[in-house]
Amino acid sequence: MNTENNPRTSISYLLDTSALIAFIEQEPGVEQVHALLGEQTVLVPFVTLMETYYITLQEQGPIIADKRYHLIRSLPLTILWQVDEIILRLSARFKAAHRISFADALIAGFAAAHNAILVHKDPEYEVLKDKIRLEPLPYKS
Repeated sequence: MNTENNPRTSISYLLDTSALIAFIEQEPGVEQVHALLGEQTVLVPFVTLMETYYITLQEQGPIIADKRYHLIRSLPLTILWQVDEIILRLSARFKAAHRISFADALIAGFAAAHNAILVHKDPEYEVLKDKIRLEPLPYKS
């Protein structure tokens, strides 16, 4: 099998909602996300895009939410739109075994299924450090 073109076997980075918002809002960690976008394969599951959009809708309204959505779509990254059986089962196992949100379990399932390093600012993921590779950005104080 050719692993160079298979996203589930090559090394990539997957952004959690907190990492994407850190990038957009220029929070601590923005430099790391910016460097990844310029040099690495970056994945964003649809749930990250959805969370970023609805959080922005709630906090800043539809005009800013739409601008952010279009900004994200213009970045050099791949949006993962589909949940398959592997992602479903991995996500369900993470959710069943740990006190993490449904969205975080799904994002972690995408990271595990795609052999990606999960980039985040969310200490909730630390319970999965033995199951998936994590690259934490500076946590908010």
